[in-house]
Amino acid sequence: MASTDKASSRDRLLDAAARLSYRDGVFVGVEALCREAGVSKRSMYQLFDSKDAVLAASLERRIPGYQTRLTHPHPESATPRERILYVFERLEKDSVDDGFRGCPYLAALVELKDPGHPANAVARRVKDGLRSSFRAEAERGGARDPELLARQLVLVFDGASARAGAGVEHLADGLATATATVLLDAAGVD
Repeated sequence: MASTDKASSRDRLLDAAARLSYRDGVFVGVEALCREAGVSKRSMYQLFDSKDAVLAASLERRIPGYQTRLTHPHPESATPRERILYVFERLEKDSVDDGFRGCPYLAALVELKDPGHPANAVARRVKDGLRSSFRAEAERGGARDPELLARQLVLVFDGASARAGAGVEHLADGLATATATVLLDAAGVD
């Protein structure tokens, strides 16, 4: 029974960290985190070395869902161009949700200035993975310079995500996808 209690306390902490850090930023306090999770500070420190470890584990746990959301629903039949553009279409759809605050991994990188922070490492790995995915698709699609195109696409994705998350840009009009389309055309991706 104790292991079930610990697992549920762990899950509640990770869920609370995901909610609070996405809504309020990564510097949410331990007391607020524990209160939101319904877990004592003592229990939190029995499960994790620090609040930083909770945040890193929370971001880590979100990776599969994040990647799934950005993966074309029919990747085997979609072209590289369609798979790339789907990422931007998904961003545009997500951006109209009331609780949208942008990319949680970009937000963590922006807020956490210390590259040695465990959550920074998780976020950097996810963002590097997005660039690598764009690069692989760009190569498959015949881009003249796949690495440059991948960097440009990440720049558009992160910029659109940040601006929409801050409420200063509305992506429902297709601006992010249109911008990515121009880049794909210029790079020669079919």
